[in-house]
Amino acid sequence: MTAHFLSELISFLDGLPEPRIIMDGEYRIIAANTAYLKEFGGGEPIAGRCCYEVSHHFSMPCDQAGESCPLKQSLEAGAPQRVLHLHHTPRGEEHVDVETTPIRDDQGQVVYFVETMRIVRQASSRAAAQGLVGRSPAFVGMLEKVLRVANSNASVLLLGETGTGKELVAQAIHEASAREDGPFVAVDCAGMTETLFESELFGYEKGAFTGANHRKQGLVEAASGGTLFLDEIGELPLALQVKLLRLLETGTYRRVGGLDWLPANFRLIAATHRDLRSMVQAETFRRDLYFRINTFPIHTPALHERVEDIPLLAASLLERVDRKPRRQLTPAALAWLSSRRFSGNIRELRNLIERATLLADGDKIDLPHLTEMADDVAPAPVDSSAGFKLSAVIELAELEMRYIAWAEAQMPGDPGLLASLLGVSQRTLYRKLKDARAH
Repeated sequence: MTAHFLSELISFLDGLPEPRIIMDGEYRIIAANTAYLKEFGGGEPIAGRCCYEVSHHFSMPCDQAGESCPLKQSLEAGAPQRVLHLHHTPRGEEHVDVETTPIRDDQGQVVYFVETMRIVRQASSRAAAQGLVGRSPAFVGMLEKVLRVANSNASVLLLGETGTGKELVAQAIHEASAREDGPFVAVDCAGMTETLFESELFGYEKGAFTGANHRKQGLVEAASGGTLFLDEIGELPLALQVKLLRLLETGTYRRVGGLDWLPANFRLIAATHRDLRSMVQAETFRRDLYFRINTFPIHTPALHERVEDIPLLAASLLERVDRKPRRQLTPAALAWLSSRRFSGNIRELRNLIERATLLADGDKIDLPHLTEMADDVAPAPVDSSAGFKLSAVIELAELEMRYIAWAEAQMPGDPGLLASLLGVSQRTLYRKLKDARAH
């Protein structure tokens, strides 16, 4: 492939709005467009460095460090490959949707790769005041599915225990879709009667029944051009499932008391904590409706499936509920929270933290503030073997490096939170972590 072609490719990519780099088969960055330098460069030179060094601060390719490598996958498949990674950026680590595309020469041989990076705005890998937060494998796996399905019109079914944040996931799908400028309308299906379901969902005409003094817009109409989120769809009685199925299959509805069939224009996301497949077998949930809404199922992980996210979630929830800004949880409080089994998941964690903020008067949320009113739920036993231990006396410098490495493994969430708990600046923490890894 000629130098002229490469120059034209670089010039073309430089005019595109999304961050892109050109790499060779040895993971070396040949060029980066303006958008990449602005988003990820941090003022440092990029060309000539390896992609894994820039994005992950690794000394080896991602696949050799236990992560999926889109370049290797693209080379093996000879086709574009897409993965979700945690990348280092000037703002800290962020979730980045990475797509790698092979570029072939005149003989059909792959000679370069173009990698496109899209920062995931719908989720944070650091403590955040709103939205989805997490970095555990279970969370990243869920987020990857969210990004896969978001920019389509496929129906999504969110499955998971109560309190796992299914509505937040539904909002993330909506915000990442082409319908993001349209409305997001949530409907709680629990306790819906037939009359209420029809009037709420489809609206009614003036005079349709006693008290109907004006025409009312239904939620289906309100969701036009956007997303309709049906929460706890497993609670719908069979009679209402029939009406919902007709709406989904025909794409039309009729207001209560109306004669005209009206077109519906929404993207459906449904959620439930129930086992719909078993309900289908028991004939308490319609088989045809189940397959209609189950185009793309996504499991929302429970807290016990993402224990490593608890410190990060706790810091985020504290920021959201505390009446006093910038308070922190002590290491003992975080360790206690991480040892518990939360039957109510994130909702229960939020309640515990909010209750503790009301009991604490100082600048720290400590263990007694959490346990004072939490006797109803016993903590899980703590594995004593997980503590930091030494088998012999060692030099203080070596002790610090070992402890820093252990602390990072215990709390792999927000580096800012870890730095705060260790009583050092984030810059100092990065330096010490680098020394520990090199050692």
